[in-house]
Amino acid sequence: MENDYKHFEKLFAEALEQASTLEEVEHVEKTYLSRHGKLHELFTAMLALPPDQKKEWGQKLNILKQSSLSQIEQKKATLQDQWGEQIDVTLQKKLPLLSSFHPLSQVEREVVDIFISMGFEVWDGPEVDTEYHNFEALNIPKHHPARDMQDTFYLEKEPYVLRTQTSNMQNRILKSKKPPIRAIVPGRVFRYEATDARHDCAFYQTEGMMVDTNISVAHMRYVLATFLQALFHKEVKTRFRPGYFPFVEPGMELDFSCTICDGKGCKVCKHTGWIEFLGCGMIHPQVLKEGGIDPEQYTGFAFGFGLTRLVMMKYKIDDIRLLHSGDIRFLKQFAQ
Repeated sequence: MENDYKHFEKLFAEALEQASTLEEVEHVEKTYLSRHGKLHELFTAMLALPPDQKKEWGQKLNILKQSSLSQIEQKKATLQDQWGEQIDVTLQKKLPLLSSFHPLSQVEREVVDIFISMGFEVWDGPEVDTEYHNFEALNIPKHHPARDMQDTFYLEKEPYVLRTQTSNMQNRILKSKKPPIRAIVPGRVFRYEATDARHDCAFYQTEGMMVDTNISVAHMRYVLATFLQALFHKEVKTRFRPGYFPFVEPGMELDFSCTICDGKGCKVCKHTGWIEFLGCGMIHPQVLKEGGIDPEQYTGFAFGFGLTRLVMMKYKIDDIRLLHSGDIRFLKQFAQ
């Protein structure tokens, strides 16, 4: 791992030094720092390390990533200054915005990077799925009242639906891997409901799960608290409340202290000081059995949160419809 780390540093430094245009710098960034770049390969290789080494290398790779991103930004700034000196001031006042990641993509990349640093794998799944994976494998049989909790798009060709949650991947992951399992599933989901400032028929979620021997609520609380701290770059208070979800037992909802008012109470948190964030709990034994995992030997937890809601909180966006409007004036605000 040490050799791969040093090899990455050497190649990245050489490539960045040779880049002489913004396009070339962006190519270096994509090659080395994108979701499928060379740094991601180091994070993937880290998963094979013994548990006592994962934490150490996770921290090292995060530092390496931040340092590399900083070098990229410095190089871009230098080139932009050089280019700016050559611009004829009688022409347009500023260079046009060439491209940028959508705010949803920006936050998803940040969420994925945080969980990868904690040893989680990233999975993808189908948006059109069977009722079995979306409901029955999650302890929600046909005609069960719990199905009424989700307004679902049913397709004419049974038994297919537009997935209502990224939990539809739980059964596949359990059947595909042997514990220990650490996985997250970001993606788009669908609900048959009216669109307004806070609701849409299509939005984004992130599902997470961990299965191993002797996993408890304490592990779940630590993972979620660590994630929130890394996301908001400061310590965030959390609390659990009882909640019902058929595929976990016990089921809980997690709130965190409002980052707008620091827990004092404001309009965003409805003057409670807390923000409702996600549902979670210990994976139901029936769900483990359905996935081929012995609940007498293994336990695990699962959680799911709305990525779209997280974006709205992070950037203080008050209307969900803006995210899918395609309005370039709105998107320019989040250009990086």
